[in-house]
Parts: sequence; C-alpha cells; structure tokens
Amino acid sequence: MTQHPKSPEKIKFEDEFVIGLKKVFEEMIVFNKLLGLKITSLQPTQVVARIDMRNDLVGHYLYNRLHGGVISAGLDAMGGLAVMAAIGARHMDESPMQRLQRFSKLGTIDLRIDYLRPGISEWFELRAEVMRLGSRVASTRMEFLGADGKLLSTGAGAYIVS
Repeated sequence: MTQHPKSPEKIKFEDEFVIGLKKVFEEMIVFNKLLGLKITSLQPTQVVARIDMRNDLVGHYLYNRLHGGVISAGLDAMGGLAVMAAIGARHMDESPMQRLQRFSKLGTIDLRIDYLRPGISEWFELRAEVMRLGSRVASTRMEFLGADGKLLSTGAGAYIVS
C-alpha cells in the first residue's frame, strides 16, 4: 500500500510547533502542570506523555493507589493533545504560530474511562490517538499504562474542534 505524500505518518513537526505545543500543554494549561503531565512523544498520529507518581496524587492511602480522577483527567488531556497534533498536521501550510492559535476552541464533549486495574506504579505512560478528525468533532482513543507496560485504564473521547 502506497502512502499519500501528505499522509500524517510522513509529516514532521517543526521544532517551533513542538516547543509551542509543549508550552501550552505542560505550562499554560495549569491543571496539566498540577498533574505533572510531561509530553514524551508528539507525532501527528499518536501522542505520549508521562506522569510520575507523587504523594499528592494518591487516591487510596492504604495501597498508595493513584486517584481515579488523575487517570480520567490525564486521559482527557491526552485526547485533547492528540486532537491538537492532528489539527497541526492537517494545516501544515500555515505557520507554527497560526496552527497553535487553532486550539482556542477545542473542548471535551464526551468522555468515557474504563478502569481495568489499580493505578499502582512509580510512573505512568499515557497514550492517545485520533480515530477521526472531522470539521467539527474529533474522536479519540486513549490508554493509561503502568511503568511495567500493563494497561491500567482506557478511554474514548469526543472533542469539539470548531
């Protein structure tokens, strides 16, 4: 199967776009900063981030288990980040700053989280990808994994993009 020359797999983001998106996601969205979300990979087709376990994220003190709200909020944020990356890839004809301005209208309209295992780990990896990017709504799929690679939670979200 031949790839279309503009297929997302072939797009490479400019450093200016990556740095700008990381700043927005990790610093300007203050709640993401509170959670400790750090982007580790930013591709047009998949985004990956990490949260280190901290005492102030514990939801069950007897088991040192991560609070379910951290998992839900983290996966929601990652779904939004995946949409941002997909929108950025769709509009490569614009400057990085123009593309970063497009995210002001992005918002969650539906979110489903399935908790599969307790959130017990030294750190967690969060992954997200866009299943469909329409002109008004984007659909995403997300995963929340422990340091050992075990799948702890999954998510699906819908985001308004216009």
